[in-house]
Amino acid sequence: MSHLLIVCLLLLLGWFWLDSLRAREIAIGLCQAACRQRDLQWLDQTVALRRLGLTWRSEGVRLRRVYRFDFSEEGMERRRGYIVMRGLNLEELSFGLPDRVADA
Repeated sequence: MSHLLIVCLLLLLGWFWLDSLRAREIAIGLCQAACRQRDLQWLDQTVALRRLGLTWRSEGVRLRRVYRFDFSEEGMERRRGYIVMRGLNLEELSFGLPDRVADA
């Protein structure tokens, strides 16, 4: 019985590791595309996990991950943004910048 429990725990740990890698890769791609779209320089080419938790929604229980990333508007100043992933789906992406208004 204890061998079965150990195998189940190892399988769960393996699933969590692979799911975390997949979520991180998706977050990296989303941040890279968002920075390119807004003409921002994405620094360090990576995201860092800041928070991990569970969230309950109508579709069930999902892992909620909050990643931090650094970017620069003009190459002089380092700023921080964050991206929130619920499961493998984007929940929120924030640069902490005011919305740009088109010139009239």
